[in-house]
Amino acid sequence: MDSLPPRLDRDDIRRRVEALGPWFHNMDVGGVRTAPEHFLGDYPQVKWRGFAHAIPADLTGKSVLDIGCNAGFYALEMKRRGAETVVGIDEDDRYLAQARLAAEVAGADIEFRNLSVYDVARLGRRFDVVLFMGVLYHLRHPLLALDLIHEHVAGDLLVFQSMQRGSAGVDPVEPDYDFAETAHFDSPGYPKLHFIEQDYAHDWTNWWVPNAACAEAMLRSAGFQVTDHPEQEVYICRRVETPHGIGAVYPARGV
Repeated sequence: MDSLPPRLDRDDIRRRVEALGPWFHNMDVGGVRTAPEHFLGDYPQVKWRGFAHAIPADLTGKSVLDIGCNAGFYALEMKRRGAETVVGIDEDDRYLAQARLAAEVAGADIEFRNLSVYDVARLGRRFDVVLFMGVLYHLRHPLLALDLIHEHVAGDLLVFQSMQRGSAGVDPVEPDYDFAETAHFDSPGYPKLHFIEQDYAHDWTNWWVPNAACAEAMLRSAGFQVTDHPEQEVYICRRVETPHGIGAVYPARGV
């Protein structure tokens, strides 16, 4: 994955990188940095360093789905760990073009498709590892997305990340509360999903931002057991069966 394809020199790469800009992923594509002035610095490499150890180092023979793959940084990292099949999906054609260029330069066989998280059933298969990072807060229907991932594509491991705002504390929550009990709703550590009616960080696609308790509660509700929390916003989860997922909420006709 380190040798450049024939007839693709650094000047060619630089021209293609610039033509596809701006880039959100600051990547090294054949010696060309894609976003050297990124406001988050060396992103997403700086994020990856915080949780790379929590993902199996050897993915030989495994299949990986990267939902909201952007320019393909994580898809490439999964391929570098030996994953047999890597599929990246995104709804932004420019991001997909960036990802295809990065994979071409790296010599990585990765499939990239224009597909929404709400349409993952169209993939028609489950994956050993699903990456769902930096997507939840861009969705109008975030819990539905998690339900669909559980129902249709998650086979075992889910790597989840979301921007978080509010308290980092996580309160213990009772299985039920009397109708007259309301104090827990005002606690900073109670699960809260903040709704953004207009823009946040100059981005109209930011809709919902959870606090830490809410991120964990949503994952559990959709059928994902948190097994590791290696970085402030990152959760490593295992898929489990749940009575509260989409199969229960929207049962098949005739059931």
